[in-house]
Amino acid sequence: MAKPALGRGLGALLGGNPPKTAPGGASPVKSSAPTPAAAPSPAPATPAPVPDHRERVLRVTLDRVRPSLLQPRKEFAPEALQELADSIREQGIVQPLIVRENGGFYELIAGERRWRAAQLLKLAEVPVIVRTADDKTVLELALIENLQRENLNALEEALGYAQLAEQFALTQEEIAVKVGKSRASVANATRLLKLPAAVRNLIRESRLTVGHAKVILGLALERDQIHAAERIVKEGLNVRQTEGLVAKLAARAAKPANASSAPAAIVPVDANIGRLEDKLREKFGTKVQLKYAKGKGALEIAFFNDDELQRVLEILGVNAD
Repeated sequence: MAKPALGRGLGALLGGNPPKTAPGGASPVKSSAPTPAAAPSPAPATPAPVPDHRERVLRVTLDRVRPSLLQPRKEFAPEALQELADSIREQGIVQPLIVRENGGFYELIAGERRWRAAQLLKLAEVPVIVRTADDKTVLELALIENLQRENLNALEEALGYAQLAEQFALTQEEIAVKVGKSRASVANATRLLKLPAAVRNLIRESRLTVGHAKVILGLALERDQIHAAERIVKEGLNVRQTEGLVAKLAARAAKPANASSAPAAIVPVDANIGRLEDKLREKFGTKVQLKYAKGKGALEIAFFNDDELQRVLEILGVNAD
């Protein structure tokens, strides 16, 4: 297969036209005979330039690049940054930073880890690609980059979604489309922001999992949510055991004040039923209880307000209208 021509071709680049060849590829033959008088033929049209769609990479001084306040990721593991810096020392920055011009500086859209690693190395310059982008686009691109690389923790992801919703009036459906997630995933993530600060800190520190957090959300009272989180960490409870704890705490909260309040016990559950409940809990993002005995039983899906019910119905494909 013949190689495609580059750009406008060598003839156009060098300012001339290639010589005409005789049929069969022979060299052109000069003739001394006079050229018959005839109407002048039109000059050959100059080929139109082929637009270059490649983005231009610039090299700018490191001190002209600034982080973005819209960056959803707030925590950068020092060990991971040092590993990246070591790689850049050997290979250089292979992928340019994505920036926009802002107030005489270049504001980062994507690539803050590379920028921080470059600071560790005290590099003089970094490669950048400049794009035109408004605040919404910057936040979307930063979220997408981090989500695709799985660099955001659960709370950073939730805060990013909340920022898109509050600052730019996007619905959960619109957010889901932009970041390539399901609406249920977006809804489940943002629910984490309803937890008390003490519980959110445990999630941020990876002492509580998202699965634990979703179960804790089944408790209406903030003090019970904090108490449950502390017991989970202290006793090393798994998600299924947490469900038993939360059920006991919820039942105790519903009793009269003078009723007995013995410590909540952890109820053992058949392992197969527990695994199936885990899958259902992940699907619906809420407390799920499966009662099963000899081919019969019941499936209970918990919800705690009208919005929760609407979300569960949407997952089931049920139209409430």
